[in-house]
Amino acid sequence: MTKTNKSEQVPKNMQPVFDAIVALTGDFSSQHLNDEYAQLARYVTAALCRKRPSPLVSGHANTWACGIIYALGFVNFLFDKSEKPYISATDLYKSFNISTSTGSAKSKVVRDTLKMMQFDPNWCLPSKLDNNPMAWLITVNGLMLDARHLPREIQEMAYQKGLIPYIPADKEQ
Repeated sequence: MTKTNKSEQVPKNMQPVFDAIVALTGDFSSQHLNDEYAQLARYVTAALCRKRPSPLVSGHANTWACGIIYALGFVNFLFDKSEKPYISATDLYKSFNISTSTGSAKSKVVRDTLKMMQFDPNWCLPSKLDNNPMAWLITVNGLMLDARHLPREIQEMAYQKGLIPYIPADKEQ
């Protein structure tokens, strides 16, 4: 899996769109979620702004903001009552004052454009990365292995190639 470039850099012509959407996702995150969601929403918005053509050029900022939060929620199990933070999809749509079909459609565009999936290490909340099995799976000689259980030398190579988020022993120190 290739690592996503997490940056808030956007083309100059997309800056107003970026600013409008991140204002909405930031407000929503501070009221209902957390700073991690706000940061990831900025990265997602910037990534979408950099696409050629950007899907964000059409539609309203609130529909895209909702779609972005929903897509991140899909990756991070936001709609699972056993997870924290939690919000229902219905409450998410109501918060942005949009219909279920509009929110679902925008979320699908976001997920398809950025190739998001559940457990996607590229869009996983940093606090959940340690327990995300997809962040640690690498292929060695054709076998899928959990890098956390491999010798340090292999972990170092995997980290240098961007295959794992960090070397586990270094984080423990």
